[in-house]
Amino acid sequence: MPDETGPAGITPADAGADRAHAAADVSHATVGTTEATGGTTDVTAGTAAGTAGAAAGAVGTAAGAVGGPAEPGGPSPVGRLTATVERLRREVRAAQAEADGRALIELAKGILVERLRCGPAQAARQLAELAGQAGVTPLEFAVDVINQAARDRLSEVTAAFLAATADEARPAEPAEGRSSAVRLRAAESGALAAHDTQAVADSLLEHALTPLGAEAVAIWALGTDGSLALAGSAGFPAAEAGRWRHVPPGVTTVARRGLARRAGHWIRSLAETGVPSIGQHQHPEGGRVAVPAGTGGRIHGVLEIAWPTPLDPPPPPVVRQIEALAELCAHTLETYARHDPDGAYGPRVLPDVSELVDLADGLHDPALVLVPVLDVDGDLTDFRIHHVNSRFLDPAGRPRGVVNGALLLETYPVAAGHSELFERIERVHATGEPYRAHRMRLTALVDEVPLAAVADINISRHGNCVLLVWRIEDETARLASLLQHAQRLGRIGGFEENLLTAEITWNGQLYELFGRPASSVPVALEELPAHAHPDDAVAIGRFLRTLFHHRRAASTAFRLQRPDGVTRHIRVVAEPVLDSDGQLYVVRGAYQDISAQHWTEVALAATRDQLAHTEQQASERNRLTLQLQHAIMPPEQIPLAVPGLDLTVRYRPAETQHLVGGDWYDAVVLPSGRVLLCVGDVAGHGIDAATSMVVLRNALRGLAVTGAGPGQLLSWLNMVTHHLTGAVTATAVCGLYDPDRHTLRWARAGHLPPVLLRAGEAEPLPLVRGILLGALPEAEYQEHEVQLAVDDTLLMYTDGLVERRDRSVEESLAQLLKAARTVPPALDQQVDRLLAHSRSDTDDDTCVVGIRVAP
Repeated sequence: MPDETGPAGITPADAGADRAHAAADVSHATVGTTEATGGTTDVTAGTAAGTAGAAAGAVGTAAGAVGGPAEPGGPSPVGRLTATVERLRREVRAAQAEADGRALIELAKGILVERLRCGPAQAARQLAELAGQAGVTPLEFAVDVINQAARDRLSEVTAAFLAATADEARPAEPAEGRSSAVRLRAAESGALAAHDTQAVADSLLEHALTPLGAEAVAIWALGTDGSLALAGSAGFPAAEAGRWRHVPPGVTTVARRGLARRAGHWIRSLAETGVPSIGQHQHPEGGRVAVPAGTGGRIHGVLEIAWPTPLDPPPPPVVRQIEALAELCAHTLETYARHDPDGAYGPRVLPDVSELVDLADGLHDPALVLVPVLDVDGDLTDFRIHHVNSRFLDPAGRPRGVVNGALLLETYPVAAGHSELFERIERVHATGEPYRAHRMRLTALVDEVPLAAVADINISRHGNCVLLVWRIEDETARLASLLQHAQRLGRIGGFEENLLTAEITWNGQLYELFGRPASSVPVALEELPAHAHPDDAVAIGRFLRTLFHHRRAASTAFRLQRPDGVTRHIRVVAEPVLDSDGQLYVVRGAYQDISAQHWTEVALAATRDQLAHTEQQASERNRLTLQLQHAIMPPEQIPLAVPGLDLTVRYRPAETQHLVGGDWYDAVVLPSGRVLLCVGDVAGHGIDAATSMVVLRNALRGLAVTGAGPGQLLSWLNMVTHHLTGAVTATAVCGLYDPDRHTLRWARAGHLPPVLLRAGEAEPLPLVRGILLGALPEAEYQEHEVQLAVDDTLLMYTDGLVERRDRSVEESLAQLLKAARTVPPALDQQVDRLLAHSRSDTDDDTCVVGIRVAP
C-alpha cells in the first residue's frame, strides 16, 4: 500500500500551492470504478436529502397552521414559535447542504480510491491533507477533484472515438482514413484551445469541414425560452451573420429541425425543402446538416454545416465525425454566456438546486424537483426525485417519504412505456423548452396493480434540474364539468330564487335559453307571464299557485317570447324549499328548451293523421274490391245440372284483404250442349286485378258462344288481354267437355295443366304449348283431347292451391298429386279435402273446378 507522504500519482504540494494545481495532479487513469462508487454515495445523499426535505415540509406545515403576527410589547408565544420555526428551517437547509457536501466528498474519495489503488480510509486522509495544503475546505477540494476527473474522462472518450473512426476508415481508404483522424484531432485541439464559440467555429471549418467540401459552419446556442442565438459562424458574410443573430422561438429553420432529431437533420438540397436558414441565398442548391450539440442528456445548441453543392448520403465514418464535432461544440456552449451588442449583459448565472427547492415549496400544486442521472458514458438514463413539496399528492396514494429520493422510472415505471411523460421530461431537459399538457393520463403500479389518474402537467428546466408540476383533476370539478356539458346538450338551465332576499341566481345556460345577456337581471317566476305567449297565461298561473300556495313541486310548458323575436317552447320544473319552521324561503328548478320535441310531436301527429287517412282509403278500396269479386264470383255456387257429369267449384279468397287477387273460374253449359270449364289468374292484386279478371271472364263467356275450340278461344282472349285491358298479363286453362262422347278438349296459356285421377292414381295432363295471355299481340295455342272413363275425376286449379315460397313448382305439384290419390266417395269431399290439406303459404286466392264422370 502506498505511504501517506507521496503515493504514486499524488505529490503533496507546498502549503501555499493553489487548489487548482493540487487538483490537477489527481488525473491519470479511468473513472469507471469511481463512477460506480459515486453512484452509491449519490443514493445515500439523495436519501438524506429526502429525509431533510420531509422534515422541512413538516416544519412548514406547522408554521402555516400555528404561525401568526407577534403581539407588540415583547415576545409572545406566537412570536417564539415563529422564531423556532425559522431556526428549524435554517437547520433543515444546513442539513440539506451538509448532505449534498457529504455526497460530493464521498464521490471524490471514490475517485482517489480508484486512481491511487488505496482503501477508503487512506483516501479520506489524502483528501484532507491535500485540502489543507491547498488552503481550502475539503468540500471545495472535492469539487475540484470531480471536475478534473470529468475533463480527463472527456479526453479519453474523444481519443477513443478518434481511434475508432480512423480504424473504420482505414481499410477502405487508408490515406483518407488517416487524414480524417488527423483533421479531427487538429479540430479537437483548436476547439479545446479556443476561448469562445467563434474561435471554435473557425477551427472546425479550417481543420475538419473544409476537407469534407463544406463551405461554412454556424454554431447556434439554445436559449431557455426556445430561441436560437448565433454563437459563432465561419464562412458566412458578416452581414448575413448579423441578420441571423437571433431566431425567436417557434420559427422553423434548418437548425430548429435539427433539435427535434437526435441523429440530426440531413438535407440534400436547401431549395428542395424551402426551409429558411443562414446563407440561404449564397448557395440555394447546396446541402445542409443540422446536428444537436448536447452533453449529459442536455442539448445546448445546434451545429449547422453548409455545402455549396447538393449533399449525397455520407458514409458512416463521416456521420460519426460530424457527431463528434457537435459534441465538442456542446462543451463550449455549456459555458457560453450570451451578450448584447454593447456587452451590457454578463455571463448567465444558473439557478442553484436549493433555489429550485424553495420555488417548488412555494407552489400550491404538487411539484417534483428532478435531477438527471447519467451512466458511465455520460448519457441520460433516468431522473432522481431530489425533492417533493408539501403539496405533493402521489396518484397511487403513496406517502412523500417513499417517493422522495427515488428514481423516476422506478417510482413510475409505466411512464417509460405507455405514457409520454418521461419522453417529455427528457425533451424539456435537453432543449429547455417548457411543456404543458391538459388532462394527461398518469399511471402508477402499486403491488402490480395499475392505478391511473388524470392531471394537468407543467414541465420546465431550471439550470440542470427539471421542475415537474402536476394538478390531479378534482372529482368535484370533473362532475361539475360533466353536469355543465349535460345541461348544454340537453338545453337545460337551472335557477334558484330566494323569496326572503329576492335574490335570483341563474346559470349561464339559462341566459342563453332566454336570449338575454349575462349582465341582465334574471326573470322572477312571478314575472313569467309577461315573457310568455298570452294563451299560456292560464297554464303558468296554475303552475305558480301549485308552487307558492300549495307548496308542491310543479311543472308546465309554455311559449317563451324572447327579446330577439324568437319564440321557443319551454318546460319549467320547480320545487319549494321549506325552512325548519315550515316556511317557504327558496324555490329552485330548471328550464328546458323543448322546441325540437314539440315540433317533432306536431310532425308525428300530422303523420299519424295522414297514415290513418291512407289506411281508411286502403280499407275502403279493399272492401269495394271484395264486394266486386264476390258479386261476380260468389264463393258458393249452385252446381250445374249436366246429365252424366258431377261438377264442383270452390273459391277461397286471400286471408288478408290487401292481397285480393284476380283468380277466376267459370263453368257454364253452352248452346251446343257442351260445357265450358276454365280457371285463370290475373297478375297482381287489388282493384285493378279484380276488374281485369271481370273483363277476361265475361269476354271468354261471350267468345265461347261462337262454338270455337279452346285453342281459338285463348287466341282471341289473348288479343283482348293485350289490347283492351292495358299492360295486363294472365294465365288460364280453357276446356270444352262433350257429355255425349265423354271427351275433354283443352288448351293452356302459361297455366299449370289439369290433373287426372283414375283408378287411385293421379297424373297431370301433358304440358301443351301456350304462352301467357297479354304477352304478345297474337299467339297460337295448342289443343289436347283426353278421353274420360266412368269415375274419372279431372281437377283444374290456380297456383294458390300449391304455390310455396320455399319450394319449386315441381315439388309443390308432386305434393298435390300425392294428396289427390285418396279418392273420397263424393266429389265435393275430395275438393274440400284438397283445400284443407293445401300447404300453400302465399296467402293468394285459390280457385278449383272439379268434374267426375258419373255411371
